[in-house]
Amino acid sequence: MQTSICSIILMFSIFCNVCYARETILIVANIDDKAMKLTRQEVRNIFMGGTSPYELTAIALPPENLTRVLFNTRVVGLTESRIQSYWAQMKFSGRKRPPRELNSEQLVISFLEDNQGSVGYLPADAEIPSDLTVIFEMK
Repeated sequence: MQTSICSIILMFSIFCNVCYARETILIVANIDDKAMKLTRQEVRNIFMGGTSPYELTAIALPPENLTRVLFNTRVVGLTESRIQSYWAQMKFSGRKRPPRELNSEQLVISFLEDNQGSVGYLPADAEIPSDLTVIFEMK
């Protein structure tokens, strides 16, 4: 009996850690300033083509990716359909271009490692290389 209770507690603990890791979004950049921290609004501006004092190139995940859905709703504050509509208007008017999309978190990490000044979002359970900097965290 005690063994099954311990097993249930252990499984619940693992499940909670996985949920926490999947719902926490890290904004990771390849920058020289390892102490840089941004606000939610600054991150939003970078990914939505708004005014920013930082020259960072935003990298996004594909629309069906759970991390992108969480990033859009929790950091940007818009649904995927509203973001698609926004970028369609921006592209049509020639004012802005959406962030480049890569198909997986691992491709985002590789791109960030190879490109100085790039920034992307990842789930908290992703292995972040030591040469990249977490500049914002959304729990």
